[in-house]
Amino acid sequence: MTEALVLAVSAVLRDLYGWEASLELQPTRKEFEGDATLVVFPFLKQSCKSPVETANEIGNALLKATPLVTRFNAVQGFLNLVLASDQFESLFDTLRSSADWGCWPVDAEQPAAMVEFSSPNTNKPLHLGHVRNILLGHSLSRILEASGRRVVKVQIVNDRGVHICKSMWAWQHFGDGMTPESAGQKGDHWVGTFYVRFDQEYRAQVRELMDAGHPEDHAKNHAPCMLEVQEMLRKWEDRDPEVRAL
Repeated sequence: MTEALVLAVSAVLRDLYGWEASLELQPTRKEFEGDATLVVFPFLKQSCKSPVETANEIGNALLKATPLVTRFNAVQGFLNLVLASDQFESLFDTLRSSADWGCWPVDAEQPAAMVEFSSPNTNKPLHLGHVRNILLGHSLSRILEASGRRVVKVQIVNDRGVHICKSMWAWQHFGDGMTPESAGQKGDHWVGTFYVRFDQEYRAQVRELMDAGHPEDHAKNHAPCMLEVQEMLRKWEDRDPEVRAL
């Protein structure tokens, strides 16, 4: 639509003033009515009129020359153009009728793009933040594909690390042999329960150390349960058979 409007304005300027140079339209400032704005100062020499008179002359010529413009207003040297609503409706109809409107074919010369999402924590249920990341990652992938890029979508499935060790530690100390089946829970919810249980114990131990006079940073780093979790993680990474079996 912008290209068609530029062509229409160019034709009017050529007829009125013999103007052949390129021109640019700007979005109309929000405090004025209009969709596109033409700065008329460059044409004053050819029009031999004031800025407002020149803007009105161009605006009236556009109303006669093209159905794209339904009305206009002149503010000093700025011609604000109001576009016909049916032009927007036509554009929307085009968008709805074409599944690949605006999409470019894959360009083998462009580097491929890798988008990594959502990579959830496999030991806890998904939450709203994960859904956000999934939608963002998928949308970004589609935008890149539409721009002609070859896109590889990946996610990192990582069920190791300190997070699972926290759940393992809590199960060892408070699980009493419980299983997802005996608890009547999905596996991820069940593991998440022990993750929360660890956090409760960790907070209690930190508070106990702080009450004993230790600084908060020291208490957080030296809580017994956290030290044991860190040791469990070290054993996991060293392929300790007991930890791996757990």
